[in-house]
Amino acid sequence: MRVSSLYKYKQPVISMEFFPPRNQVASEKFSGLIDTLSSLGPDYLSITFGAGGSTKDGSYQTVKELMVKKNLPTVAYIAGYGLGLDAIREVLDQYRDLGVETIFVIRGDKPKTDDMIPQPGSFSYASELISFIKSHYDFTLGCAGYPEGHIEAKSIDTDIQYLKQKIKNGAEYVVAQYFYDNDYFFNYVKKCKDQGINVPIIPGIMPIYSVKMTRMLSKICGSSLTEELDKKLAALDPEDNDGVIKFGIELATEQCRGLLKTGVQGLHFYTMDRSRSAVEIINQLRKEHLL
Repeated sequence: MRVSSLYKYKQPVISMEFFPPRNQVASEKFSGLIDTLSSLGPDYLSITFGAGGSTKDGSYQTVKELMVKKNLPTVAYIAGYGLGLDAIREVLDQYRDLGVETIFVIRGDKPKTDDMIPQPGSFSYASELISFIKSHYDFTLGCAGYPEGHIEAKSIDTDIQYLKQKIKNGAEYVVAQYFYDNDYFFNYVKKCKDQGINVPIIPGIMPIYSVKMTRMLSKICGSSLTEELDKKLAALDPEDNDGVIKFGIELATEQCRGLLKTGVQGLHFYTMDRSRSAVEIINQLRKEHLL
């Protein structure tokens, strides 16, 4: 399953992202989660990969379960930071032998401590890893984009130049970091096109799952909270889980409406290994004949 072909022949493409489960109990819950969300008929699922190979085995086993046991279209991540060439080749060889055709390539977050020493030959940037994979394998490659600029970038324009290099080196589609103001995405796509970037750029959707998580991820990911959203979050009771999730579903559904009505090529849901929000959002959009 080559994702770049999906975006050429089907719109909008619906995709979902998951973390690999970390233990047996989580694995049992995860299987039920996948059954629930796959019943929606997403076009593909993607499985993340911890920086430095921290989830290497779990990521592989999860991809294998989705592809082999559940026969689901699956994209494998690889995060290159800290991994040496031998480790990278091992990961890619395993995915190739499994039948994976699309790899989503990211640098991966650098650890907050200095405990992790990068292995010899590791890549410092996603663009370098993309170039290596493209030269040695026949995978379709995707990469990340940042509508508000990567948190480490000097500016949005500088960040777009980095994205342009990823495309030049072989990435064929872009999944955007989530955002809560669609104008960030629209402006980003325009800037990218002005720079000659013409591959599909897919908006990432992060429903609000909890007030605490939303504020924490905003700081980590650099996805800003609008003044209006910040006030609405402050007015919510953080202990009212059902109320917070309902608010998040309504907000994300409205955001998706605005995106779909402009003709985006797909929606990529960051599920955080949860099902309710994605199910309700997608079902509502289908009722409105937007999907």
